[in-house]
Amino acid sequence: MDLLSEGDQWEAVKAWLRQNGLPIVGGLLLGALLLTGWRWWQGHQLAGQQASYSAYENLLGTFDAGDADASQKQFDLFIASHGQSAYGAPARLIFARLLVARNDLDRALVQVRTVADTATDLQLRQVAKLRMARLQTAMGKPDDALATLGSADVGSFQSAYAEARGDALQAKGDAAGALREYEAAKAARSASSATGAESDLLALKIHDLQEASP
Repeated sequence: MDLLSEGDQWEAVKAWLRQNGLPIVGGLLLGALLLTGWRWWQGHQLAGQQASYSAYENLLGTFDAGDADASQKQFDLFIASHGQSAYGAPARLIFARLLVARNDLDRALVQVRTVADTATDLQLRQVAKLRMARLQTAMGKPDDALATLGSADVGSFQSAYAEARGDALQAKGDAAGALREYEAAKAARSASSATGAESDLLALKIHDLQEASP
C-alpha cells in the first residue's frame, strides 16, 4: 500500500481545506451563533417572566387598595403589556371578581369569557366557565348558563358544575331538575371529602327543595 510522505499529506490536507474549509468554518460559526442566540433568548424569556410577575404583584396591590379608578387603569396597563403572559388569565379573573363586587356583571362576564376562550391552562378555563355560568344565572340568563356548563370539560370541578347547573335550573323554575343536580353535586363532594361553608350552603339548597316538594 502506498503511503504519502508528510509533505504529500500536508498538501492533501490543504487541498481538502480549500475545498471544504469554508463550509466547516461556517458551520462552526453558525453553531456558535445559535448557542449564543439560545442563551440570549432564555435570558430574555426569564427577564420577561420576572417583569410580568412584578407587574402582576403591583396590580394585586392596587386591587387590594380598593380604588376602583386606579384598579381599572392599572389593569388596562397590565393587560396591554403583559396580557399574553402566564399572569394575564389570573389577572382577568381577579379583576372580574372586583367588577362583580361593584355589580358590574356585564363587564365581569367579558373578562371571564376571555379567559374561558383563550387561556392555555385547562384548569383556568374550567374555573372561568364555571364563573361564566354563575354570572349568566345571576343576570337572568339560565339557558346561557346551562349551555356554558354543557360545553365544558369539568375535570375535578364535577360537584361545582353540578351545583351551578342546579342553580340555573332553579332559576328556570325546574325544581325537580335542580334537586337532581344538587344531589349529584352532594354525591360528588362526598366522594372528594370536601367540607366547609359551600357544603353547608348546598345542603340548605337541597333541604329547601325537599321541603317544597309535594
